Order: sequence, then structure tokens, then C-alpha cells
Amino acid sequence: MRIGTGYDVHRLTEGRKLILGGVEIPHSMGLLGHSDADVLVHAIMDALLGAAALGDIGKHFPDTEEAYKGISSLKLLSHVGELLEQEGYAVENIDATVIAQQPKLRPFIGQMEEHVAKALHLAKNQVNIKATTEEGLGFTGSQEGIAAQAACLLTGFYEGSAAVYGSGKDCQGCGGCGGTSA
Repeated sequence: MRIGTGYDVHRLTEGRKLILGGVEIPHSMGLLGHSDADVLVHAIMDALLGAAALGDIGKHFPDTEEAYKGISSLKLLSHVGELLEQEGYAVENIDATVIAQQPKLRPFIGQMEEHVAKALHLAKNQVNIKATTEEGLGFTGSQEGIAAQAACLLTGFYEGSAAVYGSGKDCQGCGGCGGTSA
């Protein structure tokens, strides 16, 4: 098992759509960034990449690359899911928090969870998204920006199987499976 965490921040600005978890949220401002600036999905991607020791989103999707200008972060998340699969990892769960004073996000949480789950081919109950304010404190409280944090758990496709831990015969083991030690 591998645990990953992610954190991202984007500045609020006029003239941009506010996209969180792949959902367009009605608001007078949006997030500034090279892609769609979906701070929630960016934090989730960093958690997943970190858990697999694959770097971060800046390594995979640099903001100097024209191909990523305005791109949906859900497309990037799908690519991260493919990378994890290539490396032999499965996502067990994701838990994420959006930190924003405004707008109220509760009505959109279910849609966000569905979008993230779909992009990663997960069941909806493997994705949990929460929203909170900072009670008017800090840059999120003064509505200068929005932040997001995420944690995830990955397992290898073969973790817990005989292919990794031995069949009990000639186990070099930990003694946990009842196999014999050499």
C-alpha cells in the first residue's frame, strides 16, 4: 500500500470560469491558471502521482507546454490514471477537501465525486470530497484564492497475492502468511 497527499492553490480572478472537480460552478470569479485551473483535481493528481513516486503534475503537464493551455483537468486526471495502471497500481480511495470562502459548494459535491470517479474508472464510493471555509481568515477567507488538499491510497495489482508474497513454499517471509522461512 502507498499513501499520497496533494495540495494546490490558485488565485481567483475575473473573466474565468470556476471549475472544481470538473463541474462549472456559478460564481463571479474563476481560478487563474494555464489549464482550466481546477485546483481540486490538481491536488488529487499530485496525491496520486506522489503515492506512486511519479513526481508531480508540473513534471507531467508543464505550464510552459501549449498543449495544456485551457485543457480540462479531468483529461489530465484520466492520463494520471493510465500512468498508475501502467505502473501496476490501483486506486483504493481518494479523500479531498476544497478550501473556499465562497461560493458554497455543497450542492455540487456529488457531481464532483462522480466526475473524478469516472475519470479514474472508480466507483463513486471510492471518492470523497468535502468543502470548508477558513472563517474569513487567510487568502481563502479573503477570497483571493481557493486551495485544495487530497489524500489517496494505492495498492499494487499483485499486493497480497502469491505472486508477491510467495505461496507459502520457500517463503523468505515475514511469517505473516504462515509460510515457511528459509
